[in-house]
Amino acid sequence: MASRRNVRYSSLPTDDNDLDYEGSQYDPRFSYTPKSFDKVPWKSIALAIFLLLLGSLLLFLSYFVLRGHMPGEKSQAYGLLALGVLTFLPGFYETRIAYYAWRGVNGYRFAYIPDY
Repeated sequence: MASRRNVRYSSLPTDDNDLDYEGSQYDPRFSYTPKSFDKVPWKSIALAIFLLLLGSLLLFLSYFVLRGHMPGEKSQAYGLLALGVLTFLPGFYETRIAYYAWRGVNGYRFAYIPDY
């Protein structure tokens, strides 16, 4: 296969939307206000803690039913286990983000928690 060494390249046309570093323009998409990061979503944190506690309770109940410490059938225990997992995981995730944002860990902010 023969190579083409005599190909002349030309520069591509520039768009009006391209931003060059020397004559940079203001783009509001990339600006932020630090005050929006400091707002604490109290309702969302309360919901996350509630889901965490409810999920923990349901997981403990399913464990006790499966081990025979409480009366019930295994199908009831599996239902409690499924509901416990579905409530524990989002509660743990949001509570962890809130805790790390409160502690000031780099990369975690209260803005990452949706506000209701």
